[in-house]
Amino acid sequence: MSVRYDWYQSESKVVITVLLKNATEKNYAVKIESKKLHMTADGYELEIQLLHPVVVDRCSHKAYQSKVEITLAKETGVRWETLEEKAAPAAVALPKLHTKNWDQLVNEEEKKDEKEAKDEAALNNLFKRIYSTSSPEVQKAMNKSFSESGGTVLSTNWNEVGKDKVSVQPPKGTEFRQWEK
Repeated sequence: MSVRYDWYQSESKVVITVLLKNATEKNYAVKIESKKLHMTADGYELEIQLLHPVVVDRCSHKAYQSKVEITLAKETGVRWETLEEKAAPAAVALPKLHTKNWDQLVNEEEKKDEKEAKDEAALNNLFKRIYSTSSPEVQKAMNKSFSESGGTVLSTNWNEVGKDKVSVQPPKGTEFRQWEK
């Protein structure tokens, strides 16, 4: 069974606190090697491959009521990023990523749409593109002018459209009639 532990360090030592109640009654034993720490007690075991070597002769351990404190003397004053030496991950060949130029793809799609669209559809696509790339103020002007004029005016100038109601302007050669109810 494994035990819980925590650790901290100073410039010259690493202190590992193993949480184990009544360690002396549980026949605890600590074995310290240059890059390895092994602690056992009745039914408990802790084995750590240390990140850096320690000076075994200057290491010690002491049992308290609820823990065992193991003090390891650092061989060098290097700051340890982690306590344990992690196994190196196996080298995995990653698939080659293909990068895409999204701006170029969008431009190609727009050109394709323009070629496919004819007459009214082309004009409708133009208005959609203008509307989708415009500021909220321009979009508001387009909505107001189109709806108030019965579809005969489409303006992008909010300063002009925002002042008054937009009047109906039918195409040349036609006249506008109100529908009777």
